[in-house]
Amino acid sequence: MAIAIALVLIVVASVLFHFVSPWWLTPLASNWGQMDDTLTITIVITGIFFVVINLFVVYTLVRFRHRADGQRADYTPDNRKLEYGLIGVTTVGIVLLLAPGLVVYADYVRPPKDAMVLEVVGNQWQWRFRLPGESGKLGGSDARFVNASNPLGLDPDDPAAQDNVVVLGNEVYLPLNRPVKVVARSHDVLHDFFVPNFRARMNIVPGMVSSFWFTPTQKGRFEAMCAQLCGVGHPNMHGYVMVVDEPEFNAWVKKQPTFAQSLAAARKAAPEAGSAAAHGRELAQSNGCVACHSIDGSASAGPTWKGLFGKTESLADGSSVAVDEAYLARAIRQPNAEVVKGFPAIMPPSNMSDADVAAVTAYIKSLGGPTQ
Repeated sequence: MAIAIALVLIVVASVLFHFVSPWWLTPLASNWGQMDDTLTITIVITGIFFVVINLFVVYTLVRFRHRADGQRADYTPDNRKLEYGLIGVTTVGIVLLLAPGLVVYADYVRPPKDAMVLEVVGNQWQWRFRLPGESGKLGGSDARFVNASNPLGLDPDDPAAQDNVVVLGNEVYLPLNRPVKVVARSHDVLHDFFVPNFRARMNIVPGMVSSFWFTPTQKGRFEAMCAQLCGVGHPNMHGYVMVVDEPEFNAWVKKQPTFAQSLAAARKAAPEAGSAAAHGRELAQSNGCVACHSIDGSASAGPTWKGLFGKTESLADGSSVAVDEAYLARAIRQPNAEVVKGFPAIMPPSNMSDADVAAVTAYIKSLGGPTQ
């Protein structure tokens, strides 16, 4: 009887907790109310099965319990009628669970013809974005084109890529009430672009291009995150989607550089070939440093390298340190000994040689100081 009472209490507590739970969905800010409806259907069906199965177990425990007069339950190893009934009920339940989701998903990956295109590129541990330019087309891209001056890996010889708008920071603007087709790709590991308020998310598998669509229906600043464990910096892989009116969106787009402009600026600012800074730039790229340390001042998982050398950094322990050659050498070899305030201790130690550390330091110096 104790087990039967415990099961009844579990069922009652579970149902009550569902209705008084403080954890609810974020307010919907897109057209995907169908996602909420599908989730509700799933919760209702699984909830009914949970209650019915547990109460059935309670019934059997009470009805067929051993009694003081020696009465015992009969053992029936085979009951075809019961088996067929359970198969039928289970089949209906699975259909009711899967069918709505399949219908919604089919619409989720079939965008309207007039949808604008937004490319999302994930790499450890930041988001970057791209929009078509005046040509209305996204140019080609390939992993072999990825480097410090071309982090999106766009084809520099593709005319269609030249006017593409590149957004190297973690924030992108979108127009209100306009369908958006998201095409997503990854430069390294499995990621998942997820904006909870839009109910929109999609796995991003390296070597593949994923797509889905949504229509923002509320203005505001909405957080985007990675919903797949992608490494030690995964919790810090955040971005933001700003939903604004069409005129404000158009004005923002005009302020963003095209691929041709960003490539020209990167080449102009690049260290001369053969210099220590140029070697440091290659090392930063090959060792994955640029995945966490931006060179343009944009926010990332680690402190930006732009204007870093010569400044004074505040550390997590409340102290401060001058960013010089000695500090950079310590930060490369033992990064978690002096963690910069506001950043997680996720950088792995490095066994770079003295010459390589000096080269990376020279590259950081070339990116300017705090007064430049």
